[in-house]
Amino acid sequence: MQNTNENTLKEIIEKLLKSYRWEDKLDAVKVKESWDGVVGSIFSKHTTRLYVKNKVLYVSFDSSVLRQELHMVRSKIVDAINKKLGSKVIDDIVLR
Repeated sequence: MQNTNENTLKEIIEKLLKSYRWEDKLDAVKVKESWDGVVGSIFSKHTTRLYVKNKVLYVSFDSSVLRQELHMVRSKIVDAINKKLGSKVIDDIVLR
């Protein structure tokens, strides 16, 4: 007998992630991995904490000067992260 299951592996994995509510956690990991590529190595080296909660990216720095520079281009960073990930993962950034 031949199984006529029409679901692809991708669809099955997506359903599994959704049912266990892992999508947000996976998106947070992707944001962390893309941070260096989006802001550059100088800003990345001075980042002390980075986490996502309710589609808001919270970032802490050890330099107030760098934090202020990024504060001026927050919306561009949000757009760059979302573009890199291919979906709207982040709505806002809080810089600390």
